[in-house]
Amino acid sequence: MTDFTDEERRILEFLSDSVAKGERYFRAKNIAEHLGLSSKQVGVRLPKLAEKADEMDIEKWGRARSTTWKVEPS
Repeated sequence: MTDFTDEERRILEFLSDSVAKGERYFRAKNIAEHLGLSSKQVGVRLPKLAEKADEMDIEKWGRARSTTWKVEPS
């Protein structure tokens, strides 16, 4: 398994739990609110996690006011 920081592990765990419940689309600010992080902390890590995470596919999906991320199990 790739080495992840504590914040990256927390984000991945949140995404994994949410995907298991059927959610697929996320915004950094919503993830940040659940984890007690800033949206910038989450937003900076999501593109890196998209490259590093093998257990799920994280894809930049759309951009309106903020970027939406589509997450699916691999």
